[in-house]
Amino acid sequence: MINEIKKDTQARMEKSLETFKGHIAKVRTGRAQPSLLDGIQVEYYGAATPLRQLANVVAEDARTLAVTVFDRSLISAVEKAILTSDLGLNPASAGTTIRVPLPPLTEERRRDLIKIVRGEAEQGKIAVRNVRRDANDQIKALLKDKEISEDEERKAQDEIQKITDIFVKKVDEALAEKEKELMDF
Repeated sequence: MINEIKKDTQARMEKSLETFKGHIAKVRTGRAQPSLLDGIQVEYYGAATPLRQLANVVAEDARTLAVTVFDRSLISAVEKAILTSDLGLNPASAGTTIRVPLPPLTEERRRDLIKIVRGEAEQGKIAVRNVRRDANDQIKALLKDKEISEDEERKAQDEIQKITDIFVKKVDEALAEKEKELMDF
């Protein structure tokens, strides 16, 4: 029973870590990356639809993304969605292709992006700790139901804490890597 709880805890912490990495991947560095536009939703027949389902996004060069919309009638909606996103981008339409030039990062903007990434890291750590709390609650319930002894409970909580420490360290490592990436450009 305790092993199942540990496996579940590890799997959920892994998902939290991947979610965090996904969030910080969207924070742009000096390079144009198609994943930058992954979080953008476009109003399509009354439903918010991910941009990736409505258009092809490619990096034209180091500073420009090219968005080729599949349905011509959506060009203005896609342009508006990119413009209103919190990415600070100004798309320019050229026929069926929308070009999204990325402005160079200023020192001030880099510092703002680092603050955003640190906030995401804190959210990632909170998610990992919430998983730990849930696992500890499950273990306490087993103790309460007298399915395990107090020694087993203490040992299981220690093991879950070790798993938590590993994942918090992984979040910190990903944060440090992203900060370095942001400051190098």
